[in-house]
Amino acid sequence: MLEVINDFLSGKVLIVLIVGLGTYFTLRSRFVQFRHFGHMFSVFKESIRGTAGQLSSFQALMLSLAGRVGAGNIAGVGLAVTLGGPGAVFWMWVTALVGMSSSFFECTLAQVYKRADGDGLYRGGPSYYIQHGLKLRWMALTFAVLLLVTYGFAFNGLQAFTVTHSLENAFDLPVQYTGIGLAALLGLVFIGGIKRIASVSDLLVPVKTLAYIAVTCYVIISQIELVPDMLVTIVKSAFGLEPAFAGLLGSAIVMGVKRGVFANEAGLGSAPNVAAVAAVKHPAAQGVVQAFSVFLDTFVICTCTALLILLSGFYTPGFEGDGIVLTQNSLAAVVGEWGRVFISVALSLFVFTCILYNYYLGENALQFLVGRSRAALLTYRGLVLALICWGSMQNLGTVFAFADITMTCLAFVNLVALAMLIKVGLRVMRDYDDQRKAGIDQPVFDSAKFADLDLDRDAWPTNPVADASNVNVAHGLAQSHR
Repeated sequence: MLEVINDFLSGKVLIVLIVGLGTYFTLRSRFVQFRHFGHMFSVFKESIRGTAGQLSSFQALMLSLAGRVGAGNIAGVGLAVTLGGPGAVFWMWVTALVGMSSSFFECTLAQVYKRADGDGLYRGGPSYYIQHGLKLRWMALTFAVLLLVTYGFAFNGLQAFTVTHSLENAFDLPVQYTGIGLAALLGLVFIGGIKRIASVSDLLVPVKTLAYIAVTCYVIISQIELVPDMLVTIVKSAFGLEPAFAGLLGSAIVMGVKRGVFANEAGLGSAPNVAAVAAVKHPAAQGVVQAFSVFLDTFVICTCTALLILLSGFYTPGFEGDGIVLTQNSLAAVVGEWGRVFISVALSLFVFTCILYNYYLGENALQFLVGRSRAALLTYRGLVLALICWGSMQNLGTVFAFADITMTCLAFVNLVALAMLIKVGLRVMRDYDDQRKAGIDQPVFDSAKFADLDLDRDAWPTNPVADASNVNVAHGLAQSHR
C-alpha cells in the first residue's frame, strides 16, 4: 500500500507540481535563472567573504550542497539511466532548469523572513515564511513536523544503511562496527552546532565534489571523441527518436524528472532552511547562489555520472541492477577494480555530509516547534545517533517508502506557499535588479522599503550601511535625479 501511494504521489503529483510551478515561477520572473546566470559566478566568488561571528553565504552554499550532492548523484543517476535510458538525463536537465527558479524564490524568501536567534546567527526556512508571510501557523507547524520526521529521522537511518553496506561490500567491514563509528564521528560534529557542521561541510563538500568530478572527467576526456554522439543520443532518446530506447519514452520522462528532483531538491523546501543562516546584504543574493547550486548539482555532477555510465561500455539497454552497482561497474570498466573502491569511498563522503545536512534540517524544525529547549535538542541528538546505529544494520525499505510520501507532502506545502508568496518574491527580486541596473555591484536590502512585511529588524535593519562603492553610486544617482 505504501508503494502504491508513493508511486502516485512522487511519480505523478510531485512531477506535475515541480515542473508546473517551476515553469510558472520562471515565466513570472522573466527567466531569472537565465538573466542572472553569468552573475551567479560573481556572486559565488563574493560569497566566500564572510562576517566575523556569522556564517557566510559560501558556508550556506556548502551546507546546501552537502544535501544536494549526495547518493542521488551516484545511485540516483544510475537508477534513472537503468529504468529510463539515456533520455532520462535530458529530462533531469529540464527539471533543473525550471527548478533553478523555484530554488531562487524559496531561498530568497527564507532570507527575507529569517529570524535572529540571539547568538549572532539566524534561523529560517519554509515554516518561517509561511508563518510570517502567510500568517498560517497551522501550515507552518505541519511543514515543521514533516521536515523533522522526513529528514531528521527517516532519511538519516536510510543514509546510514547505504554507507555501512557500501563499505561492507568494498572492504568487508562489519556493519555494526561502521555504524557505531559513523555515529561517534557524527556525534562529535553535532555537539558543535551549526558552526561546526558548517566548518566540516566547508572542508568535505569541496573535497568530495572536486575529487568525484576529476575522476569522472578523466573517463569523459579519455573518450572525448564519443561525447558529441552520446549527447545526441541523450536528446534523441528523450523524445523516443532513438530506436534502441524508443520503448522507454514514458520511463525516461518520469525517471528523469523524479530523480532530478530528488538529486537537486529544488522546490522541496529543504535547502531554504540552510540558505537562511547566511549573513548577506540582500536576500536575492542568496537566491542567486542557491540557484547556482542546483546548476552545479545537476548540470555538472549528475551529467558527469551519466556520461561515465554511458561512455564506459558496460551499460546496455535492459541492464538489471541498482544504481550504485551500475556506476561502480561503469567506472571499473574504464579504470580497473579500484573504481569500485573509489565509488564506495565517494558515496561514504556524500552520505556523511548528507546526514549532517539532514540533522540540521531536523534541528531547525525542532526549534521552530518547541523553541530553544536544550533538553529537546539533546533528546533529538540522542535519537538521531541511535537511529543511525540501528539503521546501519536494518533494511529500512518501508521507512524509506514512508519518508518518500512525507517528503512529497513537504514539497506540496512548500510549493503552495511559494505560489501564494510569489508577489513578495518578485518585489524583492525587482529591488535587487533595480540596484544592479543602477550600477550597484552588491545590492543592499533596506527593510524600510518593505514596511508592510513582518520582518525581523534585527536581521534586516532599516537604512543599512552599504560599502563605499555603493554609496558613491547611490549618491550619484540622487544628484542626477535632482
